[in-house]
Amino acid sequence: MSSDGISSGPHYPDLAGKVALVTGGSRGIGAATCRALAANGVMVAVNGRDPAAIDATVRQITAAGGTAMPAGGDVTDDDAVRRLRESVEQTLGPVEILAAFAGGQGAPEPTVQLGADRWRAVLESDLTSVFTTVTAFLPAMIERGGGTIITMSSTAGRRPGGANAAYAAAKAGVVMFTSHLANEVGGQGVRVNCLAPSAVLNDRMRRFMSAGQLQELAATYPLGRLGQPDDVAQAVLYLASEASSWITGVTLDLTGGRVTG
Repeated sequence: MSSDGISSGPHYPDLAGKVALVTGGSRGIGAATCRALAANGVMVAVNGRDPAAIDATVRQITAAGGTAMPAGGDVTDDDAVRRLRESVEQTLGPVEILAAFAGGQGAPEPTVQLGADRWRAVLESDLTSVFTTVTAFLPAMIERGGGTIITMSSTAGRRPGGANAAYAAAKAGVVMFTSHLANEVGGQGVRVNCLAPSAVLNDRMRRFMSAGQLQELAATYPLGRLGQPDDVAQAVLYLASEASSWITGVTLDLTGGRVTG
């Protein structure tokens, strides 16, 4: 990460001039992804629900010479996603890179205490939002004969762990949705891949875990550290670029060496 907050990692020249939408793009992994794409010349629409956080990410990108626009909206709402698509297309052009990252309802909760309303809310946030977003942008990609979609799962969707059961089920659903869709639309020039990170350092972890606890957690990973948002963002760049042109339907586990199988 450079001092101006824009990713200083690898560059993929083929990304320059493309248009991307990142849902959940105002904080954490999503914001790091927006910065990394912008640093590669991508025009980025930053989605989220917090206007202040969205604007902060947009300002950071534009101050460094990149192109970004705020694109707020609830991606579980069909009408809101339609309006979002229309706004991005009118301002930046057709979306060629779609990163469906919104979600994040994984806080631990015993299943017997979960309740049907909470179950439905988590699935809406972490699975239905992916379906709603993808199906809004996919027809235009198919019509143009190309596009790249990257979805966000989690280690929680790969093996049992500490997250709540609804989140685990939703993230496992994202993996299968990705695989199914990739098989369905590969012949139409659209690639669909998934990322499944483990512990990536974020504001919530910093709030609720001491420095010592974070160090203990980091020590459980073979690489001896926690993931960083930029670790995920760099994987996005690879999957969005022509460097991965023969890769689709894959879920890439970003786990610091911890085997998920």
